[in-house]
Amino acid sequence: MSSLAAPLPLGAPRRAWLTDLPVLLVAVVWGTSYLAAKGITATHTVIAVLVLRFAVVLPVLVVAGWRRLRALDAAQWRGAGLLGLILAGIFLLETYGVVHTSATNAGLIISLTMIFTPLAEAAVTRVRPPRAFLAAAALSVTGVILLTQGAGFTAPSAGDLLMLLAALARTVHVLAMSRIKAVRSADSLSLTTVQLGAAVAVFALLAAAPATGASPWSVALGFGPRAWAGLLFLSVFCTLFAFFVQMWAVRRTSPSRVSLLLGTEPLWAAAAGIALAGDRPGALGLAGAVLVLAGTTWGRRAADRDAG
Repeated sequence: MSSLAAPLPLGAPRRAWLTDLPVLLVAVVWGTSYLAAKGITATHTVIAVLVLRFAVVLPVLVVAGWRRLRALDAAQWRGAGLLGLILAGIFLLETYGVVHTSATNAGLIISLTMIFTPLAEAAVTRVRPPRAFLAAAALSVTGVILLTQGAGFTAPSAGDLLMLLAALARTVHVLAMSRIKAVRSADSLSLTTVQLGAAVAVFALLAAAPATGASPWSVALGFGPRAWAGLLFLSVFCTLFAFFVQMWAVRRTSPSRVSLLLGTEPLWAAAAGIALAGDRPGALGLAGAVLVLAGTTWGRRAADRDAG
């Protein structure tokens, strides 16, 4: 995937919005995915829901990219498989986390990945990030502290801590993807398919263990129309649709523009949690949400300026 966008012809601003709107829709569905996952998942059904969610979408990806999958060499399969194991950990942490915290907290805490990733990269490369970025990181961390204390100063919930670990796991995933040489030459569709396949294999093995809760089969039989609608929303829109829109958009605009639009995800998560789930973060929580959004936006822009 090229990181350079083609020059936009005359009249491009109007057509650019035709590209921006689907990407913005991806940010919206990702933001509401925490609420959707919370609505169909309980502690004893997390593994089963993850199996069902990705088993629905994986065959479509395999069929769409079969020729390119067959072209992968052994090193690419191993690298993508390793990334898939990390991805499985991310989804486990996120899904267990969202069960035990609010959708608002989940979406805002996970956005710290945008701060953690450049900090981790700076630690690996031993290149000090700009002061503006460090200030933005401090602002975001302060915001998360306030966000998790909406009802007064208490210990963060187990869900909040799991979402924080998920943000760290996302950072590990991004760094691993950039540093595993074998996967750099693999096309995005094949890479995503192998990763999801490895993650589904992990979930299926866990589901086979007797102590990990309900089986996927029993959960599927127990789903009503509303639960199936939530599962299909997570599978079709939050996974399949989101992946293909990103591939489509980055070829028609710049990766930075796509990243900026996707960076609005926590805003939609907070809006969905407050408007649809009745989350009431309180004055401290609202202040924390504002700081998280401001810090991640400022940090992303500071990192982009430094990279430029």
